[in-house]
Amino acid sequence: MYGKQKIYFADQEQFDTVSDADLHVLDARIVALTAKVQALQQGCRHMEAELKELASALTTPEMQKEIQELKKECAGYTQRLKNIKAATNHVTPEEKEQVYRERQRYCKEWRKRKRMATELSDAILEGYPKSKKQFFEEVGIETDEDYNLKLPDP
Repeated sequence: MYGKQKIYFADQEQFDTVSDADLHVLDARIVALTAKVQALQQGCRHMEAELKELASALTTPEMQKEIQELKKECAGYTQRLKNIKAATNHVTPEEKEQVYRERQRYCKEWRKRKRMATELSDAILEGYPKSKKQFFEEVGIETDEDYNLKLPDP
Protein backbone atom coordinates (compact mmCIF):
# COMPACT_ATOMS: atom_id res chain seq x y z
CA MET A 1 0.00 0.00 0.00
CA TYR A 2 1.19 3.49 -0.81
CA GLY A 3 -1.20 5.95 0.71
CA LYS A 4 -4.63 5.23 -0.77
CA GLN A 5 -3.13 3.43 -3.76
CA LYS A 6 -2.14 -0.18 -4.18
CA ILE A 7 0.96 -0.93 -6.22
CA TYR A 8 1.62 -4.43 -7.59
CA PHE A 9 5.05 -5.56 -8.87
CA ALA A 10 6.87 -8.79 -9.53
CA ASP A 11 8.79 -10.26 -6.68
CA GLN A 12 12.43 -9.45 -7.45
CA GLU A 13 13.67 -12.16 -5.12
CA GLN A 14 13.18 -14.82 -7.80
CA PHE A 15 15.66 -13.14 -10.23
CA ASP A 16 19.45 -13.20 -10.05
CA THR A 17 21.23 -10.01 -9.17
CA VAL A 18 23.02 -8.30 -12.06
CA SER A 19 26.15 -6.24 -11.60
CA ASP A 20 26.54 -2.69 -12.96
CA ALA A 21 29.20 -3.88 -15.42
CA ASP A 22 26.79 -6.44 -16.87
CA LEU A 23 24.12 -3.74 -17.18
CA HIS A 24 26.54 -1.48 -19.09
CA VAL A 25 27.42 -4.34 -21.45
CA LEU A 26 23.73 -5.02 -22.09
CA ASP A 27 23.03 -1.29 -22.64
CA ALA A 28 25.89 -1.06 -25.15
CA ARG A 29 24.58 -4.13 -26.96
CA ILE A 30 21.08 -2.63 -27.12
CA VAL A 31 22.46 0.62 -28.60
CA ALA A 32 24.51 -1.28 -31.20
CA LEU A 33 21.59 -3.49 -32.21
CA THR A 34 19.23 -0.48 -32.41
CA ALA A 35 21.67 1.32 -34.73
CA LYS A 36 21.97 -1.81 -36.87
CA VAL A 37 18.18 -2.15 -37.13
CA GLN A 38 17.84 1.51 -38.16
CA ALA A 39 20.56 1.14 -40.80
CA LEU A 40 18.92 -1.98 -42.22
CA GLN A 41 15.49 -0.32 -42.30
CA GLN A 42 16.93 2.72 -44.08
CA GLY A 43 18.68 0.43 -46.58
CA CYS A 44 15.42 -1.41 -47.22
CA ARG A 45 13.55 1.86 -47.80
CA HIS A 46 16.28 3.02 -50.18
CA MET A 47 16.17 -0.27 -52.13
CA GLU A 48 12.38 -0.15 -52.31
CA ALA A 49 12.56 3.38 -53.72
CA GLU A 50 15.12 2.33 -56.34
CA LEU A 51 13.07 -0.71 -57.28
CA LYS A 52 9.93 1.39 -57.73
CA GLU A 53 11.88 3.89 -59.82
CA LEU A 54 13.34 1.18 -62.03
CA ALA A 55 10.02 -0.59 -62.39
CA SER A 56 8.26 2.59 -63.41
CA ALA A 57 11.04 3.72 -65.77
CA LEU A 58 10.97 1.08 -68.46
CA THR A 59 9.42 -2.25 -69.16
CA THR A 60 11.50 -5.08 -70.59
CA PRO A 61 10.40 -4.60 -74.25
CA GLU A 62 11.07 -0.88 -73.98
CA MET A 63 14.53 -1.59 -72.58
CA GLN A 64 15.30 -3.95 -75.45
CA LYS A 65 14.12 -1.37 -77.97
CA GLU A 66 16.29 1.30 -76.32
CA ILE A 67 19.29 -1.04 -76.38
CA GLN A 68 18.78 -1.72 -80.10
CA GLU A 69 18.57 2.00 -80.86
CA LEU A 70 21.76 2.67 -78.91
CA LYS A 71 23.56 -0.15 -80.74
CA LYS A 72 22.50 1.31 -84.11
CA GLU A 73 23.68 4.75 -83.05
CA CYS A 74 27.00 3.31 -81.88
CA ALA A 75 27.46 1.45 -85.17
CA GLY A 76 26.79 4.68 -87.09
CA TYR A 77 29.41 6.54 -85.07
CA THR A 78 31.90 3.70 -85.53
CA GLN A 79 31.39 3.77 -89.32
CA ARG A 80 31.75 7.55 -89.36
CA LEU A 81 35.01 7.28 -87.41
CA LYS A 82 36.34 4.68 -89.86
CA ASN A 83 35.49 6.97 -92.79
CA ILE A 84 37.25 9.91 -91.17
CA LYS A 85 40.34 7.81 -90.42
CA ALA A 86 40.41 6.40 -93.95
CA ALA A 87 40.06 9.81 -95.63
CA THR A 88 43.01 10.82 -97.76
CA ASN A 89 42.00 14.42 -98.28
CA HIS A 90 43.56 15.72 -95.08
CA VAL A 91 44.75 19.32 -95.04
CA THR A 92 48.49 19.63 -94.98
CA PRO A 93 50.14 22.05 -92.55
CA GLU A 94 51.27 24.19 -95.49
CA GLU A 95 47.71 24.49 -96.82
CA LYS A 96 46.45 25.31 -93.35
CA GLU A 97 49.07 28.02 -92.91
CA GLN A 98 48.21 29.43 -96.35
CA VAL A 99 44.52 29.69 -95.37
CA TYR A 100 45.42 31.46 -92.10
CA ARG A 101 47.67 33.93 -93.96
CA GLU A 102 44.89 34.70 -96.48
CA ARG A 103 42.39 35.20 -93.67
CA GLN A 104 44.78 37.57 -91.91
CA ARG A 105 45.34 39.51 -95.16
CA TYR A 106 41.58 39.83 -95.78
CA CYS A 107 40.92 40.96 -92.20
CA LYS A 108 43.68 43.56 -92.50
CA GLU A 109 42.16 44.83 -95.73
CA TRP A 110 38.71 44.91 -94.10
CA ARG A 111 40.03 47.06 -91.24
CA LYS A 112 41.82 49.37 -93.67
CA ARG A 113 38.73 49.89 -95.84
CA LYS A 114 36.47 50.35 -92.81
CA ARG A 115 38.81 52.99 -91.40
CA MET A 116 38.91 54.81 -94.77
CA ALA A 117 35.10 54.71 -95.06
CA THR A 118 34.67 55.97 -91.49
CA GLU A 119 37.12 58.83 -92.04
CA LEU A 120 35.39 59.80 -95.29
CA SER A 121 31.90 59.72 -93.72
CA ASP A 122 33.15 61.74 -90.71
CA ALA A 123 34.59 64.36 -93.08
CA ILE A 124 31.25 64.60 -94.92
CA LEU A 125 29.28 64.74 -91.68
CA GLU A 126 31.26 67.79 -90.42
CA GLY A 127 29.24 70.03 -92.72
CA TYR A 128 26.08 67.92 -92.87
CA PRO A 129 23.10 69.30 -90.94
CA LYS A 130 21.51 65.94 -90.04
CA SER A 131 22.68 63.02 -87.87
CA LYS A 132 25.03 60.28 -88.98
CA LYS A 133 22.19 57.73 -88.98
CA GLN A 134 20.00 59.94 -91.19
CA PHE A 135 22.92 60.50 -93.57
CA PHE A 136 23.58 56.76 -93.90
CA GLU A 137 19.87 56.17 -94.51
CA GLU A 138 19.64 58.81 -97.24
CA VAL A 139 22.77 57.63 -99.02
CA GLY A 140 22.01 53.92 -98.48
CA ILE A 141 25.12 52.98 -96.55
CA GLU A 142 24.94 49.73 -94.61
CA THR A 143 27.44 49.32 -91.76
CA ASP A 144 28.86 46.25 -90.07
CA GLU A 145 27.00 47.28 -86.91
CA ASP A 146 23.66 47.12 -88.78
CA TYR A 147 24.27 43.40 -89.22
CA ASN A 148 25.96 42.84 -85.82
CA LEU A 149 29.29 42.04 -87.49
CA LYS A 150 32.56 42.47 -85.65
CA LEU A 151 36.03 42.36 -87.02
CA PRO A 152 37.69 39.08 -86.06
CA ASP A 153 40.75 39.13 -83.85
CA PRO A 154 43.99 38.96 -85.83
